[in-house]
Amino acid sequence: MKALLEKDKNLRLNISKIENKHFVLKLIIKNFNLFILIRWNAFLRLNLLTKSKSKISTTNRCLSSYNKKRFNKLTGFSRHVFLKKIRSGEINGLRKSSW
Repeated sequence: MKALLEKDKNLRLNISKIENKHFVLKLIIKNFNLFILIRWNAFLRLNLLTKSKSKISTTNRCLSSYNKKRFNKLTGFSRHVFLKKIRSGEINGLRKSSW
């Protein structure tokens, strides 16, 4: 499980670096005050960036169990871990209701 956490951390760090490069290259391409050659080179570099390491291709995982199924985006935990934390009282203001 620790290896998954390290792998996910490195992947998100690489994605943030690639997103920054993508943002800068897009700004250069859209700036019409620059020479055409500079804008064209920025366009070529933008096409060379990897599409597989985009922000969309990452999977969200639970913070404690590293499970990617039944993940809740609002809390960052999976459904089972979230219910355990509610029952134990670790999350303030929430209580597991019983009928």
